Amino acid sequence: MNNFERIRESLAPRGLDAMLITGESGRRYATGFHSSAGMALVTERSAYFYTDSRYIEAAEKSIEGARIEMTDSASAYYDKINAVIDAEGLRRVGIEEKAMSHADFLEAGERLRAELVPAQELLAALRTVKSAAELEKLAEAQRIAERAYYEVLDIIREGMTEREIAAELVYRMLRAGAEGIAFEPIVVAGVKSSLPHGAPGDAPVKRGDFLTMDFGCRYEGYCSDMTRTVAVGGATEEMELVYSTVLRAQTEAIAGARAGMTGFEIDRTARDIIEEAGYGRFFGHGFGHGVGLDVHEAPTANPSGKTPMPAGSVISAEPGIYLPGRFGVRIEDVIVLTEEGNVNLTKADKALLVL
Repeated sequence: MNNFERIRESLAPRGLDAMLITGESGRRYATGFHSSAGMALVTERSAYFYTDSRYIEAAEKSIEGARIEMTDSASAYYDKINAVIDAEGLRRVGIEEKAMSHADFLEAGERLRAELVPAQELLAALRTVKSAAELEKLAEAQRIAERAYYEVLDIIREGMTEREIAAELVYRMLRAGAEGIAFEPIVVAGVKSSLPHGAPGDAPVKRGDFLTMDFGCRYEGYCSDMTRTVAVGGATEEMELVYSTVLRAQTEAIAGARAGMTGFEIDRTARDIIEEAGYGRFFGHGFGHGVGLDVHEAPTANPSGKTPMPAGSVISAEPGIYLPGRFGVRIEDVIVLTEEGNVNLTKADKALLVL
């Protein structure tokens, strides 16, 4: 699955003759092919993919609709791109400015015989609206993560460490068909559950702990992202209150989310509930973020999100309450916004579970 035509159709409205794609996820979006090195060039007439000897054979077998060429010391990336610039008379070439280092930007500007135009938003806008094929991959990535989650629930016990639980999640996602993890799992228990992005450690999980597990995998490039918080052995009344508050905030915000709303509006629904319960200052991050080829991408559902989200946007729904030095709760699903509302890709149960 490539997106050369969608990119090509976006050139003229932005006054571009071509788009040079250098970022890893951008290349995969354009070509459908994953590699750690390469450049894609999409013009109004053609598409090109350049890579080195490590990937050339696989690229030739995998990428359709583009000319595939190998780079080497005698014919580097910018040499090949300049040849197209000259042959097609390209004047303005869009670049992924956020995917380039300052040094790479300077080198490209010095070596390429065209005006380089920052055009990160071209790809970001296209990637915001997921196709049916993309949604299928996102859903399968979620199914894999959930299978791993339910398997791990069966083996969690007092005395296991956060690191052991994280390792089990990774192993079981890979065994279930993931091509890799979407990010390093966040598995934190007890007082560490108040750390939204805490790292798994070697302290044993104890009776009375909240255990938060935030994890995801990749399936054909597309990410899953889910968080569940469970109680080990039991939960106090306050723990139950905090959990029910987060769950209500998430549930009501999801119920009202639809295409055309801004990130601010979706976030506000959940934030109002948490604030009314007296925990507003303990919800420091946004309601959610875009999920796709990157686990964090456009659009975002947070207080700064002022742009209406189009149908086909995929965002996480992950409010949380974090009481420093005590405990925290986060619950996360991934939803697809539609004109009528949304579709929740996450099927795992959210009722408070006591292991």
